[in-house]
Amino acid sequence: MTKTEGESHAFQAEVGKLLDLMINSLYRDKEIFLRELVSNAVDACDKLRYSAIARPELMGDDTSLSVTIKPEKRKRLLVVADNGIGMSRDELIENLGTIARSGTEAFVKRMAEEGGAGGRENEAAGLIGQFGVGFYSAFMVAERVEVATRKAGEEEGWCWHSDGAGSFSVAPEPEAARGTRITLHLRKDAGEFLEPARLRTVVKAYSDHVGLPIWLENQDGQKEMINEGSALWSRPRNEIDEAQYREFYHHIAHMPGDPWHTIHLRAEGRIEYTALLFVPDSRPFDLFDPARRHRVRLYVKRVFITDECEGLMPSWLRFMRGVVDTSDLALNVSRETLQHDPILAKIRAGLIKRVFSELGKRAKKSPEEYGAFWENFGAVLKEGLYEDAEQKDRLLPLVRFQSVGGGDRWLSLDEYVAAMPEGQEAIYYVSGEDARALRRSPQIEGFRARGIDVLLMADPVDQFWLPAVGAYAEKPLRSVTQGAADLDRFAAAGTGKDGETAEKDKTAPGEMDKLIALVKLTLGDAVKDVRASERLTDSPVCLVADEGDLDMHLERLLRQHKQEVPTQKRVLEINPSHTLTRALADMVGRKGATDALEDAAHLLMDQALILEGEPVPDPPAFTKRLSALVSRSLAP
Repeated sequence: MTKTEGESHAFQAEVGKLLDLMINSLYRDKEIFLRELVSNAVDACDKLRYSAIARPELMGDDTSLSVTIKPEKRKRLLVVADNGIGMSRDELIENLGTIARSGTEAFVKRMAEEGGAGGRENEAAGLIGQFGVGFYSAFMVAERVEVATRKAGEEEGWCWHSDGAGSFSVAPEPEAARGTRITLHLRKDAGEFLEPARLRTVVKAYSDHVGLPIWLENQDGQKEMINEGSALWSRPRNEIDEAQYREFYHHIAHMPGDPWHTIHLRAEGRIEYTALLFVPDSRPFDLFDPARRHRVRLYVKRVFITDECEGLMPSWLRFMRGVVDTSDLALNVSRETLQHDPILAKIRAGLIKRVFSELGKRAKKSPEEYGAFWENFGAVLKEGLYEDAEQKDRLLPLVRFQSVGGGDRWLSLDEYVAAMPEGQEAIYYVSGEDARALRRSPQIEGFRARGIDVLLMADPVDQFWLPAVGAYAEKPLRSVTQGAADLDRFAAAGTGKDGETAEKDKTAPGEMDKLIALVKLTLGDAVKDVRASERLTDSPVCLVADEGDLDMHLERLLRQHKQEVPTQKRVLEINPSHTLTRALADMVGRKGATDALEDAAHLLMDQALILEGEPVPDPPAFTKRLSALVSRSLAP
C-alpha cells in the first residue's frame, strides 16, 4: 500500500472516549472482530451483486465474488479483502469517520426508495451490518488499521488510516483494486490471529455457511477455501438426503446418536426465515441444569450471530438443536444480544407452532416412538404448561402419562378422558417421586377396585403445572391424596385381598365411629381429622391432605428445596373393612383395653407416615408400642 500523506479529519463527537469504550466494552471476545470484518466484506459483495442487476458493467471481468484473509507473520499484519462494491472518498469518510454510521443501512434505504428491480429492496433489507460499528472492533486487536478501497465503476482509489486514538486520515491510493482491503497492524497480544489454524477455527465458527467463498492465503500466494460456502438449510428439502441431515446434525449438535426427528422449514411472506431443527434421540447430559438454554443457533444472512438468543426458542424446548437463518431481524450494536424486536417474537411463535405440529404428527403415526421421545424430554416439555400460558392449549394434547391401569403404555389426556367410566367427572392423579412406588400407593386402592384409572405424576414439574392448568376437556384435575375421594357412587369392580366383598367386611358403623373418635382423641393435634376411608381396600390407614390444603408431595418437594412451608396437618383415613381396624373396633368399650387401643392409635399413625415415606416422630416409642402389640398377640 502506498503511504501518502493526506488531509486529516477529526472523528465526529466525543470520539476518543466513545471509541475506547466501544473497543473495550462492546464485545466480549476478541475473535469477534474477524466475524465483523468478514460480515462487512460479504455485505460489500452482496451490494455489488444487487447493483449489478441494473448496471452489469459494475461487475466487469471480475465476477467471482469472494473474501480473502491473509496473515503476514513476519510483518505482524492481517489482511481481510473483498472484491465487492467498494467505497468512494466521501463514502469512506462518511462511513468510517462517523461511528454508528452504516453504509449498509444507507444502501438499504436507497434501494427501498428506488423500488422495483424485481424486488431487490426486499433482498437488500436482509443485509448485515446495519449499525456501522462492527468495523471498529478491529481496534481490539490492531494498533493501526489501513483501509484501501475503490468503488465499482470509478477510477480513483482511496486509503483510510487511523490508530483509533481520535483521528483518521484519507489519501489517494492509485493502486487500490475494486472492493476493500483492510490491513490490521496487530498488537503484541494478538499474535494468535496470525496462525492459519486459529483463523480457520474462527471462520468455521462464525462464517462457515456464508454464501461466498472465504479464502485463506499463505505467504506464497496459495489459497484454500476455509468455509463450507453452502448452507444446508438454504437448499430445498428434496435435494437433501437423510445422510446429509445426519452429518449436519452431528456438526451442529455435538452429541452422539442420530436425530430422532428433523424439521426443515422455510417461512415466506412478511417475515422470511429458514430453520433446520433437530430433536435428539437421547438426553443431553445437562438437560436439567438450571442455567440450561437452548442450542439453536441464530444466523443472519448465513452469518452466525449467537447460540444464546433467549427469545428465539423457549427454555422448555431447550433439547432442540439446529439453526434459524433470517434476513429480517434487527440486531443491536454488538450483535451479541438481540433487540426486543417483534419480528423475533413472531419467528419464535412460528417455530413453536411448527414443532408442536411435527410432534403431534409423530405421536399419531408412531405412538411407541413418541413414547421414547417423551421418556427423554417429557419432563422438560411440561415446563411450558406453567411458563407459557399462551401455549397451554396446544401443548396439553402432546403430554403423555403412565397410569395405574395402563402398564408401561404412555397415555394422552384425550385417551384417558375417552376411557373414563360413566359418572366419572374428574381426571384423577397421584404424585410422587417414583412411578413404581406410586402404583403401590394405598390412596389408589379404591380407585383401582372400581375400575377408575389414575395418572402417575412422578416428575417434580408436575406439582407446578397441575395447579396452573386445573382442568382438561372441562374435567378438573384432582389428586387422589387430597380431599374426599367421593367413590361411594361407583360400584366396586374388585374385592379385598381376603376375597370377600367390601360391604360384607365392614364392621357396624357405630363401633367404627367409636374407634375413629378414640383415635382422634388419642392423636390430638398430630392430625387435622380422622375419618372412615372410601379410597382404601387393602391397607388399614393412609394420610391425605384436606380439601384446599397443600398436596403432600408438593410440601415434601418444597422442603427439599429449602422453601419455608407452613406445617400442614393431615387427615388420617381408616379402612373400615380391614381386619386390623375391625378387630380394634371390637375392642372399644372392653374393660382394660384402653391402653392397647391408645398404643394402636399411635401405631396406625406411624404406619401411615411410613407409607408416605415420612419419618416416625418418636422411633423409641414406636418400637416399644410395636413390641407390646406383638407380645399381646402372641400371649397364650
